[in-house]
Amino acid sequence: MARVLIAEKQTLLRKMLRLMLDAAPGFDVLAEAADGGEVIEKLQRFDIDLLILDMPLPGISGVDLIARAKAVNPELTILILSTRADTWFVTQALKNGALGYISTMRDPEEFVNALRKVSCGGRYIDPSIAEEILLHSIAGDDEPIHRRLSQRELEIFRMLVSGKNINQIADQLIISNKTVSSHKKKLMEKMHFSGMADLMRYAVQRRLFDEHAFPFD
Repeated sequence: MARVLIAEKQTLLRKMLRLMLDAAPGFDVLAEAADGGEVIEKLQRFDIDLLILDMPLPGISGVDLIARAKAVNPELTILILSTRADTWFVTQALKNGALGYISTMRDPEEFVNALRKVSCGGRYIDPSIAEEILLHSIAGDDEPIHRRLSQRELEIFRMLVSGKNINQIADQLIISNKTVSSHKKKLMEKMHFSGMADLMRYAVQRRLFDEHAFPFD
C-alpha cells in the first residue's frame, strides 16, 4: 500500500485526485498540501512513499522543491502533475529525482497507471513530451531556460536579479509599472518559477549577474 501525499494548489482538483485514489486499490492518501512549504511540513510529519506534485506551486516550487523533498525523504517517489509540457523543465525535474511526469489532460485510468509504474520504481513520461525529451537527450540539447525569454523579458530578468524593483525598472525603461509586472509574470511562467528566490537562485547557478551573460541577439 503506497502512502500518498497530494500536492496541488487548486482545492477542487486536489479533492478530485483524492477521490480517485480512494477508489483505486493500493493507495492510501495520508495528507494533502497546497503550497511548497506545506509539502515539506507534511513530508516531515507523515511517512510518505509517493508524492503527487503539481507544478508550479506557490512558495517553494520547481526543482528546488524536488531537491528539498528528497532531502527529507531520499526514498520518496515523485510524480509531477502539470498542465505545462515543457521539455527543459521536465528534464530538470527527472534529473533531480522525480520518476515521472504526467499531463493533467490524461484520463483517470492513465493517471493511475502512471502512479503504479513509478510506485514500482519505473519511470513514466507523458506521451505528449516523451519523444521530444528523447530527441533532446540524443542531441545533447540542454539549452538554458532563460534563452527562451523574449528580449524584453531577458532585460527585465537581468534588472530584477540585479536588485531593481518594479518602479525602478519602469522608470529606467520608460514603461508603466503594469507593463513591467506583466513581463515579470510571463517570464516567471516560462521559467516555472514562483518567486524572486527562484530567480535569484537560478541567476547564481548560471552566473547571470553579468549583463554580457544575457543574449540579446
